[in-house]
Amino acid sequence: MFLHSYLPVCFYIFILLYCIRPSQWSPRGFLHRFYDPRYFAAGLENQIYHPFTNRAKPPPCSRSRPGRRSIPSPSRRCPQRPAAPPLPPPAPSRRRRGRPGPGQPGGFPGSGGFGGRPRRGVQARAVPGAQVLLNMPSEQQTAVKYYVGVDVGSASVRAALVDGAGTVLAHAEQPIQVWEPQPDHYEQSSADIWAACCSVTKEVVRGVDASQIRGLGFDATCSLVVVDKQFQPLAVNSEGQSHRNVIMWMDHRAASQVKRINATQHRVLSYVGGAMSVEMQPPKLLWIKENLPESWEKVGYFFDLPDFLSWKATGVTARSLCTVVCKWTYTSDRGWDDSFWKMIGLEDLVKDKYEKIGVIGADVKGHNLPCENQPITSRVAMICGTSSCHMGVSESPIFVPGVWGPYFSAMVPGLWLNEGGQSATGKLIDHVVRGHVAFPELEAKAEASAHSIYTYLNSHLDLIKKSLPVGFLTVDLHVWPDFHGNRSPLTDLTLKGMVVGLTLSRGLDELALIYLATIQAIALGTRHILEAMQAAGHEITTLFLCGGLSKNPLFVQMHADITGKPVVLSKEVESVLVGAAILGACASGDFASIQEAMAKMGKIGKVVQPNHEHKRFYDKKYKVFLKLVEHQREYRSIMNSL
Repeated sequence: MFLHSYLPVCFYIFILLYCIRPSQWSPRGFLHRFYDPRYFAAGLENQIYHPFTNRAKPPPCSRSRPGRRSIPSPSRRCPQRPAAPPLPPPAPSRRRRGRPGPGQPGGFPGSGGFGGRPRRGVQARAVPGAQVLLNMPSEQQTAVKYYVGVDVGSASVRAALVDGAGTVLAHAEQPIQVWEPQPDHYEQSSADIWAACCSVTKEVVRGVDASQIRGLGFDATCSLVVVDKQFQPLAVNSEGQSHRNVIMWMDHRAASQVKRINATQHRVLSYVGGAMSVEMQPPKLLWIKENLPESWEKVGYFFDLPDFLSWKATGVTARSLCTVVCKWTYTSDRGWDDSFWKMIGLEDLVKDKYEKIGVIGADVKGHNLPCENQPITSRVAMICGTSSCHMGVSESPIFVPGVWGPYFSAMVPGLWLNEGGQSATGKLIDHVVRGHVAFPELEAKAEASAHSIYTYLNSHLDLIKKSLPVGFLTVDLHVWPDFHGNRSPLTDLTLKGMVVGLTLSRGLDELALIYLATIQAIALGTRHILEAMQAAGHEITTLFLCGGLSKNPLFVQMHADITGKPVVLSKEVESVLVGAAILGACASGDFASIQEAMAKMGKIGKVVQPNHEHKRFYDKKYKVFLKLVEHQREYRSIMNSL
């Protein structure tokens, strides 16, 4: 049975999964941020082959042929897709950390966020480079039902085996390649991503009876995948490297294109905060047309990465409402706006009738939260990894300058979504820490103590704070965090990062302080976004956090203290993967509704309260924070007057 739903945009697995009473959801109310069960093989043993329900057939992919999968029967009318070309040999030393050289594969801090080091646990037996954590139940497994969630982040693919109570039983992770051929150009390979999806899924189900795997759910970043009419990858680079066919969400190559798009002041821009972000898909499409005419002529399909994974799993090319609404300017009531595409120079998409781009929580009672007896519109979910997103819903459309949306029914059917965000958070923290001269000392001491570098830094801050609260250590050290431009609420990709208060000190103490100041700057940026949303009409009382950075207690406490709002964390640390598994559970038919699946599998784990006695200090920090960007613009004005 296929269950009608909505697809994810980006890798946001909405943390409201862990905070919303089941009665507040419609039967379709959560699937928007995961994978549409109509379009992947979830609990469909007799309809579409997948590796969990029919081991007699060949596996969907193998290590020697990472782009292959079994083709569904002709009765499904799925397009035949030849294998993708093989990838060049990976460079393991560059996939761990550090900045890749021009045109070379490399890695950067991913959505794992907190820790930045391989997790301890049982090493994967079959897949080099993967890490697997196992917490299997007792030997009596015959009646147990399991679900698999797959999360495609910026730097790795993860999978989890989850039981009907929402407990993660096995967890696998494998890195994926990232190329940076020139500044602000970030590319990936769809074949590499799909091969990693297959590998980690096989690992988490190893040793489990296939009949007990009931459903599968995906989530992914909102990167752009480009393939030709035969579904073969097309180059998105001037080098002609076709295996690099994905423009990542964080890619800023289309700066001039988005500037021209925003200059049109077309009415669709009012639904993206008044100005389109360079991270959305229309400017990237325009860049390809203007800079890669050969690839443009050969294009058969443009996919958001979640839609691409859906097609790979099932052969169905249909797109989701959520995907095309949030990143492509589609509206649920009017559809595509022909005049917009013609005005920006992409009229060929209109002529093709848009064929290339698509046709179309747990109970919070008992935790003394201010949102306990209030509607879900009083809550903001923050998904914090490589970047961060701030998701809030309303019963009527709220237009927030600099914040994406309002998008109708894009996340919760019947409600309007606003989406704020910060383009670099986990990546920024890692950039600041690893770029400091004292990093080798930190790395050595963290390894000697058997802790991650961030756990060690948190402990070091506790040592040097003396009688002061930790946050007060940055009284004369301030950071403006837009090292990769500002997504919300200023929508200015030309803004740069700023640090005020540096000294000649080069030791571990100074590294710990700049690390703390960077975390505080990210939290101050969140406050900036929340205040913009509240000024426009949102009433926000509580934050719900998930993603890699939510594992860092300092990051969480700073967000509580600086915003003045309680922060809710899920019981399961890998909440994103649990959310994807819930989708698979709902699609399997084991639960009567998504509400029932959420109630049984999603649970609140911890509530972090703000230290209200520190309010005056952080109010002053916020005042300085706003002055930093004001001064940056003044400096720019002075220099531009030459």
